[in-house]
This record gives sequence, C-alpha cells and structure tokens, in this order.
Amino acid sequence: MKKYKITLLCLLMTMLCVVSFELIGSKVLEDGTLQEPFFLIPIAYLFLFTSIISAVVIKTKGVYKLKKHN
Repeated sequence: MKKYKITLLCLLMTMLCVVSFELIGSKVLEDGTLQEPFFLIPIAYLFLFTSIISAVVIKTKGVYKLKKHN
C-alpha cells in the first residue's frame, strides 16, 4: 500500500478539486459575465490522469519484477 502513496494522493486531490468546484459554485455578475472557479476542472483532470498513469507504472513494474525473478 505504501507504493501507491502518490496515486492515492492524486486521487484525493482530484476529489478535492471537484468538491471545491461544486461548493464554490458559479454566478452571473451584474454586467452579465459568468464567474466560476473554472481552473479547478483542468487541475482535477490533471490529477486524475497522473494517478492513473502512476498506478499503471507501479503495477507494470511489479509484474515485470515478478517475471524477471521467475
């Protein structure tokens, strides 16, 4: 479980970004412009893809290490 620390941290940050986006919400200002924390969406996707890639790399290294010893 210790080797998946980065993966779990990135997943936690993904959830934090999505929840923050929903909690902050969006509103239309008096001049008609939309104000929302849009920057949280691409950051959440970045953390999600980072967690997926790190999980695949860790799993691939583990499988390769098992095959190498056999």
